[in-house]
Amino acid sequence: MYEFPAKLTFHIGSYIDRIVDWLTVHWAGFFGAVKSGLLWVFVHLNDFLTWVPWWYFILVIFLLACQFKSIGSGILYSSFLFLIGMFGLWEATMYTLTIVISSVVITIMIGIPLGIIMASNNRFETFIKPLLDAMQTMPSFVYLIPGIFFFGLGLVPGVLSTIIYALPPIMRLTNLAIRGVPEEVVEAGLSFGPSKWQLLIKVQIPQALPTIMTGVNQTTMMALAMVVVASMVGVEGLGLEVLSALNRIDVAQGFEAGISIVFIAIIMDRLTLAISNRTQSRARKERN
Repeated sequence: MYEFPAKLTFHIGSYIDRIVDWLTVHWAGFFGAVKSGLLWVFVHLNDFLTWVPWWYFILVIFLLACQFKSIGSGILYSSFLFLIGMFGLWEATMYTLTIVISSVVITIMIGIPLGIIMASNNRFETFIKPLLDAMQTMPSFVYLIPGIFFFGLGLVPGVLSTIIYALPPIMRLTNLAIRGVPEEVVEAGLSFGPSKWQLLIKVQIPQALPTIMTGVNQTTMMALAMVVVASMVGVEGLGLEVLSALNRIDVAQGFEAGISIVFIAIIMDRLTLAISNRTQSRARKERN
């Protein structure tokens, strides 16, 4: 009486299996192209980061921090990277950075155009907003499932899940940024008789850039968080170091890998936020 009737139970797993099997067979060329493209981007970027000498990489981060933050920040961030090298996790860190950078670049290439479409089409915004809400409330490890279905274990499903997981912030903030451009600025641009494309490129996007950069910052942080979760499907890097330490109850390795992730998160967060703040200050000066 108190249990749910067994006759009313219904399982959709067999239907999902049929759909996945059909897509795997009939869309094999598409999935193969996606896998080859992601691997090409990753391999070349990882080769570059591992080719760059460790001291040169630290010097670049130091100079960037001095440019956008302060000398003290440059020294602090350089110390973080030096400690990561002392932990013996430099190669794993470069692997993690490769995944984050490649995922963020692809996410930006997809998310900003979709955000612009959302801003220019109310029907599309109404349709896509519930999907974005669902994506942001779904547990992060759930994003690994579609990639495993079509690409198996390894790097590609990890990168793909990272891209999907990090997509909502850049879409939302691009939409918000374009819609938030003052009407008087748009009207002033329209007075010169531009096309919609010229208005977007020369007026709306420059005005919206500070908010879009905030979206890039949030996307970067979400991508870094997802890379750690992606170690569950065999993605190497700092996340796999944490996972292996957890499996072996190795507190020392877990602490070193975990604090290295924190160091990388601080560096990426502060640098992208500083670039965003610099962009906002320039935008205010141009308005004044």
